[in-house]
Order: sequence, then structure tokens, then C-alpha cells
Amino acid sequence: MEMSVGQVAQRAGVNVSALHFYEQKGLISSWRNQGNQRRYDRSVIRRVAVIKAAQQVGMSLEEIAQAFAVLPKHKAPTKSQWQAMATKWHADLEHRILQLKALQQDLHGCIGCGCLSLDSCSLRNPDDARSIEHNGESLLTEPEAPF
Repeated sequence: MEMSVGQVAQRAGVNVSALHFYEQKGLISSWRNQGNQRRYDRSVIRRVAVIKAAQQVGMSLEEIAQAFAVLPKHKAPTKSQWQAMATKWHADLEHRILQLKALQQDLHGCIGCGCLSLDSCSLRNPDDARSIEHNGESLLTEPEAPF
């Protein structure tokens, strides 16, 4: 069953402009009827629901587009196709969670550090070899000479 852009927007709970944006990004597709009006397959409602859900868990539109690239454009994907996409996203989200937990732990080391060094900070400059041996201002200041 084909649907107009207004019908899809209403059923999917998004603005018409969002549908145009998603189409421009290649996330959904439409065709034109003889009156040059956009028409969508009703399966696009599921795609929009997945887009919104994926955005809510932090997936970028680029990541969503990559996942959708292997799915059929004008019909609903199979259960196994959705499952494969969800499995990949699950792994990506698990990786992000681990990164966020590591960042959270690193932030505790910054409390009271006071180094203000973007060159040697283990958060801002994680590949800095010296950040492994030294933290904060201990490397930045010369020891005071005794008088």
C-alpha cells in the first residue's frame, strides 16, 4: 500500500521535514506518482521507528545509514535482517559503554589535578607516552631550588 508523505508523518509521529531529511540522507526512499507527489511504501513506518529508536540510544545517522544499506528499500526487512542489524548495534553500544566507563574513571583522576595541560592530559591527549608515567603538574613544574 502506498502512502503520502503526510500519512507517513502522521503514522510515524514525525514532521514531514524529518521524512524529507531522512530521504536526503538515504535512510528511507520514496517515488513520485503521476502527479509528481511523493509516495512511500507503508514499510517505511518501521524504518522511521528504527531510526528514532537508534537515535535515542546514541547511534548517529551515518551508523544508521550503514546498517540500512544492506536492507531492502521498498519492502519490510525480514526478521533475520533486523536481528543482524540489532546484533551489530548491540556490540557497538557495548563498546561505547566500556569507553564511557573508562572515561568516567579517568575523570576521577582529574579532580584536584590542576594541571590544565592539554599537551599531557591523559584524557585530552591519550597517546602521550609521558601521561603513563606522570600525571598533571608534576611533570610541568621544575622542583624549587632550596635557599
